[in-house]
Amino acid sequence: MRERRRLRMGILALVSLVILGAVPLFFGIRTLSHDPVFDSLDELGVPDWAATKTVDDVSGSRWCLLDCRLRERTVDSQRPVKETAQVYQRALADDGWRPWKVSRCPEQPANGSYTCWRRDELTLDLWVREPACVPPPVNGEPAIPPSPQPKAAAGKCAGSLVSVKVRNAIDDERTQPQPSTDPSLTGEDPYPTLTDDPLGELTPSPS
Repeated sequence: MRERRRLRMGILALVSLVILGAVPLFFGIRTLSHDPVFDSLDELGVPDWAATKTVDDVSGSRWCLLDCRLRERTVDSQRPVKETAQVYQRALADDGWRPWKVSRCPEQPANGSYTCWRRDELTLDLWVREPACVPPPVNGEPAIPPSPQPKAAAGKCAGSLVSVKVRNAIDDERTQPQPSTDPSLTGEDPYPTLTDDPLGELTPSPS
């Protein structure tokens, strides 16, 4: 009986240790895997119509090991570009972000509304533009309107598209002294235009 009692007490103690260690470990892993920047973006005071569909992507290290963390968010809005840009800019200002007037904002020519922001150790690029189904203007002139489409297809093409890109300020080249782009001094533009997307392509998350 004494051996059974010791064995039972040992099993109870082992189970208690496992439970007490598993709970903090679970919440610790959950905290490390969740990015507070996305939580902050979730809490922006924008109306429901300005965030009907959200897609997040993240790459890099939170502790800037090799590459600093890059957070990218794409959001669908049901309203036009101007109205959508106004509500997002107002929400960012209310959340403590401040407009950042810096060269290379955007880094490449962009249609729609493109603004840059800073808060503490972070920088943020906000780009609001027409959906991909609307052709961009050519040489400053409005694009030739496409042929009439069914109402269902036209409905999918309404609204605007919002892209948000958040970086650590120390990893944002625009916070550093910028070299001259005068061809007579550099021989070539150190920041050539490689694509039509000022935000660049989304970086796929590691599988």
